[in-house]
Amino acid sequence: MKNNPINLNDLTIIVPTRNEVQNIPVFLSSIPENILVVMIDASDDKTCEIARKVRPSKLLIYRSFERIAGARHLGAQLASTNWLLFTDADINFDANYFSRLSGLAPADAFYGPKLSQNEYKTYYQRIATWQGISQKMGIPAVSGSNFIVNRDSYFESGGFAPELTVNEDSELGWRLSQQGYDIKFKKDLIVYSHDHRRLRKGTTRKTLHSLARCLLLYLNILPRAWRINDWGYWSSS
Repeated sequence: MKNNPINLNDLTIIVPTRNEVQNIPVFLSSIPENILVVMIDASDDKTCEIARKVRPSKLLIYRSFERIAGARHLGAQLASTNWLLFTDADINFDANYFSRLSGLAPADAFYGPKLSQNEYKTYYQRIATWQGISQKMGIPAVSGSNFIVNRDSYFESGGFAPELTVNEDSELGWRLSQQGYDIKFKKDLIVYSHDHRRLRKGTTRKTLHSLARCLLLYLNILPRAWRINDWGYWSSS
């Protein structure tokens, strides 16, 4: 178990980006100026240009076309702080998010809910409720949009599984727990989603996709060919 509290100067935010011109201003504007943000970018639009204007300092942009798990892992390798916060560019942090970090009880990793301030509020709240239930059952239900892990614990555990194109967050959460690391769900560490394109394809479809893949991953019976395939998750709207 690692020492707390989490000092914001000892925290790096790691975010994969790809064509996020609509999302990146809101995302970056919700982060305190003293926290380093590492963007692993695969964009062919003006995401990087806009990001540098919104955040002229404490921003490192590294161009890479790794899969999502590889991009997150590369960000961890580039970071030098004791704490790593993995997230996505289509969210913004709650106004009290960072002030709450110093009050966290000791643990190796933390994760919180992703909610919505506009559409699909009920859907996101149900997922957050399920995260709490799953945590009490001893099965962390980690979201890659809101996942803080101690650097040593991350690398000792093996980090994100590089072949995964989706559910890499859930898989790492289970692995950390199975290896004896202390991982806690904190319901007041909230991020808000503001890009609901996948949900517009159908909340049932999204839910079944996640449940099926996560069950197979958790039981460790998902064939490698299926681990690489995202089952249409990243297909365009």
